[in-house]
Amino acid sequence: MTVTTLHRPAHRDALAHLEDAFRRGDLITVFGRCSVEYDGRASSSLGAGDRLLLLKPDGSALVHTDEGRTPVNWQPPGCDHFASVRDGRLRVRSVRRSPEELLDVRFDRVHHLAAYDVTDPDDLDLQGSEADLKEHVVANPERIEPGFEPLATERETTAGPMDVFGEDASGRPVAVELKRRRVGPDAVGQLRRYVDALEREFGADATIRGVLVAPSVTDRAASLLERDGLDFVALDPTTGRPPDDPAP
Repeated sequence: MTVTTLHRPAHRDALAHLEDAFRRGDLITVFGRCSVEYDGRASSSLGAGDRLLLLKPDGSALVHTDEGRTPVNWQPPGCDHFASVRDGRLRVRSVRRSPEELLDVRFDRVHHLAAYDVTDPDDLDLQGSEADLKEHVVANPERIEPGFEPLATERETTAGPMDVFGEDASGRPVAVELKRRRVGPDAVGQLRRYVDALEREFGADATIRGVLVAPSVTDRAASLLERDGLDFVALDPTTGRPPDDPAP
C-alpha cells in the first residue's frame, strides 16, 4: 500500500495533494483546526476546533472530534469530494446530489494530511503515462469503439481542455478522459463536467457521449458511470490494449 503524508502543509500544498488523491481514489485523512457547515435535510454549524476529516473513495465523509465513536458530521457513500483554497483557508466539500446535501469543512490550519492507496496490491503496476495512452488512442481509435474518429486532443471547453475529442460512428460528439491508473469517482466527475460543457456548446438537441479510459475503476466509479450514462473502456497505458490482452 502506498501512503502519502504531509505534516503542517501550506494550504496550496495540501490542495495539490488532495486533488491528486481524489483522482487516484485514495482514502484520505485531514487533521487540523477547522469549522464545519452542513446544509441539506437540516442545517448545522460547528465553530473552530481541532477535528479529523475522513474522506473515503466510496464518496462518504466523516468529521470526528476527540470524543466518542460517532462522527459529529457525515455524508453517506455516493457523494463527490472537492477542494479549494479561498480567503486563506483550505476548503473541502462533500456534495450529495439527490437529495441535495453539502458538508463544507474549512481549515484554518492543517496539522496532518495522509492519502492511502487502498487498491488491491495484486493490481498491475502500470508504468505508461497518460501521454502514451493518448498516442495509442489516436493511432488506434477502434480501441475506444468501432467507428470512433478522434478529431482533436487537448480541446478547450469551459470545463478545461479534454484529453481527446471525437465523433462516434453516428456522428455524435464524444469526450474521452484518459487516466493511467485505477480511478475513483473524481475521474467520473471530471468527465461529466466535459460532457456538460459540450452540451452547453452544442445545444440542447445534441447528444453528447463521454468515455472514461483507464486500466480499471473502483466500484463506486462504475456505479456513477452507469448512473450518468457514461462509458468505460479498460486500456493499459503501456500497450494501449485491454489489461488482460497481451501485445502481439
